[in-house]
Amino acid sequence: MIIVVGIGADGMSGLAQASRAELARATVVHGSRRQLDLLDGSLTAVRRAWPTPMLPALRTILDGATGDVHVVASGDPLLHGVGTSLIRLHGAENVVVLPHVSSVTLACSRVGWAVQDTEIISLVTSEPHTAVRRGGQAVVLSRDSTSPAALARLLTDTGRGDAEITVLEQLGGPAERRRTATAREWAARPPGDVDDLNVIAVRYLPDERRFAIMPDEAYANDGQITKQPVRALTLAALAPRPGELLWDVGAGSGSIAIEWCRSGPGCHAVAFERDEGRRKRITENAIAFGARVEVQVDAPGTFDSVPPPAAIFIGGGLTQPGLLEACYDRLTVGGRLVVNTVTVESEAVVAEWYSRYGGHLVRFEYQRGEPLGGFTGWRPAMPITQWSVTKR
Repeated sequence: MIIVVGIGADGMSGLAQASRAELARATVVHGSRRQLDLLDGSLTAVRRAWPTPMLPALRTILDGATGDVHVVASGDPLLHGVGTSLIRLHGAENVVVLPHVSSVTLACSRVGWAVQDTEIISLVTSEPHTAVRRGGQAVVLSRDSTSPAALARLLTDTGRGDAEITVLEQLGGPAERRRTATAREWAARPPGDVDDLNVIAVRYLPDERRFAIMPDEAYANDGQITKQPVRALTLAALAPRPGELLWDVGAGSGSIAIEWCRSGPGCHAVAFERDEGRRKRITENAIAFGARVEVQVDAPGTFDSVPPPAAIFIGGGLTQPGLLEACYDRLTVGGRLVVNTVTVESEAVVAEWYSRYGGHLVRFEYQRGEPLGGFTGWRPAMPITQWSVTKR
């Protein structure tokens, strides 16, 4: 059995009796160097720091064990912690977790927030821009001492300089410290003494949250953008599910990839775009919305360098020889493919594939009201033919 004991910055003095008893009977304790240093001299167990990389050690932690194996982890080991990894690798029946109070709960208690109303964002393995939001509040788990300044700069650069950030260091320990500023103030004068063990409580201002499909003007674009009404219909056809990866091929401004990321927890995307200027805009848009979008140069040339997707959207380049075949081949059984076309040549390609693989073939037409002299007239947008199919 693997026993995972959560420990706070207050060390063993803050442990519950059950946690202290487990560590007292341990023969070997695994953990990071910082966590192991929180253990006092009353323990006789051998202390083994995690190697780098850590994952191979987690896989083999039970090899040769004659009794229970003990692990110490920060706070709640099931909150972006090693406890989750161990359960995934060895099964819940082989792992017991004794949690400490999480850093998120401690942070919320310090700033007076209800935990259930607070988003949790981890920058331990993600880039700082993924913590950018258009409103609401979040506790951001920092990677190290540089995370608060990096996030403050991004918030300022994306029009969120009025956001209120509270940096909480060494939560629950004798050296606990709290500092509050606007993102703009922190970015202009970042302190040089931030502890590596910190979390950031952020109230995102101005609050401009929208949970529907964003208007076209929200995205930097050169006109190469899937328009809002069609974007809504496309997302409905793609049917994103939590944690899934989308390939957005011929991404233009990246609007489909970003809407995918906004649609559910853990959703992320790879955007393929040939044009250098558009790739730059995709990156800018992804940062502005805090979306996990990786930008690639070309399709299908870079397909083998990225993980396989749950769904693929093709918004451009359909007539490129071999592109549709390469996309379909990369889908696993159950994967979804959605193609939007506006030209006769692209429709011919779609019609052929529809005749072979079935799916759903629809055409969308809509009109916009625009000024016509002193009146209002209807201006039709180009009709969109859409083919969607699930691989079987």
